[in-house]
Amino acid sequence: MTLKEEYQASLKSSDTEEWFDLHFHRPLGFLWAKFFAKLGVSPNAITVASIFMGVAGGILLYFGQPDLAWLNWIGMLLITWADTFDSADGQLARLTQQYSRMGRILDGVSGDFWFAAISFALVFRELDFGDSLLGNYFSSHEWQIWTLGIASGLSHALQAAMADYYRQFHLFFLKGQQGSELDSTSKLREQYRQLEWGAFWRKVPLFFYLGYTGNQERMTPNMQRLRAAINERYGEDGVPSQDFRDYFRQFSLPLMKYTNILTFNTRIIACFIAVIINMPWLYFAFEIVVLNILLIYMILRHEGICKKAFQYLTSH
Repeated sequence: MTLKEEYQASLKSSDTEEWFDLHFHRPLGFLWAKFFAKLGVSPNAITVASIFMGVAGGILLYFGQPDLAWLNWIGMLLITWADTFDSADGQLARLTQQYSRMGRILDGVSGDFWFAAISFALVFRELDFGDSLLGNYFSSHEWQIWTLGIASGLSHALQAAMADYYRQFHLFFLKGQQGSELDSTSKLREQYRQLEWGAFWRKVPLFFYLGYTGNQERMTPNMQRLRAAINERYGEDGVPSQDFRDYFRQFSLPLMKYTNILTFNTRIIACFIAVIINMPWLYFAFEIVVLNILLIYMILRHEGICKKAFQYLTSH
């Protein structure tokens, strides 16, 4: 296999990759994956390293003093570096077939740790140093900046979870179950019951992942009807016919660009701009208003697509 073919094999799919990722994060992630493969480092170890780097970078965004602005730049570099590691863990797993449920869980929560650190850092930055537009307004209105920070964090968690879910569903139609990480609470619940408490470090993460997947399913009733119809027609682990897969993909593909916006690049660019111009609250407003409007639009569109696909499947 040539180096180019290896790189292509390390990607999820051209359908779900964003332009900036394809031209920046994925090439760097591939180089890291090749490097760590030679060292025998596991994908999970890379994910854990990315969590520490992203959290450290987020903390460095706290410093609002002009003479310490260089720490902000180091923080932004660390967060960007962490994201190349976040690419590398999945690329290494695909290259070496080192898939695991723990890897899936760690990869899902890594970004949440980064943005939790960022949110706390920006809240305390506003409280301690103010900003270039509102000055020290929030120092006497603490509840307002805390409300913005918490709402932003909760919004991020929901946006990232739903974007990932739609992407995995698209990959299921594109590559089948083996090319997707689509889970269901029914299977996860059975696996959870079978695990003894002696396997504590496997059982506890699975408990939280079960709740994570359950929330995704509750937000997508039409998708769940479609999944149930697919299971009934093609079996529990069956793959829909190619005609039906092509039918669904033509409607789902245009939404993939929105899932990319709701994951990392767009929001972190907004965050970095807010830090550079010293208006941290602006990042919170962007998360809460702009990205939540996009999330609502994406949910409505995707539920409509699933309803249409369900009617198509049950009438053919």
